[in-house]
Amino acid sequence: MADLSLITAALISGDTEQVCTLVQKEIEKGTQASEILNIGLIAGMDIVGEKMQSGDMFIPEVLMSARSMNEAVAILKPLLTEDEMSTAGHIVIGTVKGDLHDIGKNLVSMMIESSGFEVTDLGVDVSPDAFVKAVQEKKATIVALSALLTTTMPMMQQTIDALVESGLRDKVKIIVGGAPVNQDFADKIGADGYAPDAGSASKLAKQLWA
Repeated sequence: MADLSLITAALISGDTEQVCTLVQKEIEKGTQASEILNIGLIAGMDIVGEKMQSGDMFIPEVLMSARSMNEAVAILKPLLTEDEMSTAGHIVIGTVKGDLHDIGKNLVSMMIESSGFEVTDLGVDVSPDAFVKAVQEKKATIVALSALLTTTMPMMQQTIDALVESGLRDKVKIIVGGAPVNQDFADKIGADGYAPDAGSASKLAKQLWA
């Protein structure tokens, strides 16, 4: 197995140029693209998530690492089979109806995708029916709901209710987050988990997928 620690370190530091150079060198040496992805890159983003969760990294630094990840994955994609790209499940994410905030949701989306999940980002102001339709079409395994306003928090409950009514609730795990949301609220509406930040969301998604 190749030593990919330099790639991991460069990714954590957000040095995109160095990450891409090292990835290219590993490809030329004959290292499997899936090995570079999983051991060098995804493992690095897991550490980034942990550092964000513990307060050792902040949003600008996390964004730099995520950007490095995206550039590196773009290099690897032509060398990866469809099976190798789909290392985890499919997540549908969106900010609930009536809420137009997207910064936190976008960061969560980037972190989850960098952790190996396939992500469908529905954007903001997403209706319960739109979540249901996306879960059906994408055969999603996890649904991530974001709300940044106390007035839109009830829409999370309505979205879960819609998934129940459509017969999909037992087929997906639901995670919720956003400034006014907490664990008590998540328990009250029947969500499977609550994440206070993007690092936690990525870790939680992996736990629920496992």
